[in-house]
Amino acid sequence: MGPSPEATEAAADLRRLTSMLRHRLMSVTPDDALSLAQSDVLVRVDREGPATLSELAAGERVRPQSMAATLDALTAAGLVERTPHPTDRRSTVVSLTARGHTTLEKARGSRQEWLSRALADELDAEELRVVIRATGLIERVLSR
Repeated sequence: MGPSPEATEAAADLRRLTSMLRHRLMSVTPDDALSLAQSDVLVRVDREGPATLSELAAGERVRPQSMAATLDALTAAGLVERTPHPTDRRSTVVSLTARGHTTLEKARGSRQEWLSRALADELDAEELRVVIRATGLIERVLSR
């Protein structure tokens, strides 16, 4: 027995809204905005720690050549650094620089500010409580 029609509709709505929210948040960035791919890589390295190009490409589900181009841009901007892999001389390990951390935090702050303001401007107290409850429920589903 498959999911109910209500669950299927809720899933479709959540997927669509998640995509819309992600794109909207990505448009709310400081003047030195990163591309979506660049931002994703910075977030991944920040959350998961230093990684090789191959690990990043697999994690982002892109070809190594595409990841190399993204890393080249991030390296040129001084946001990541590459150091020799400790055991594999053919590889390098990518990690955030201090500037990368600062850039990521600045972007996160701008997005958080925009979303907080949008919620405060558009929702009354009861609606905001519903959103808070819904985010808890979504988090529960995602932790499966």
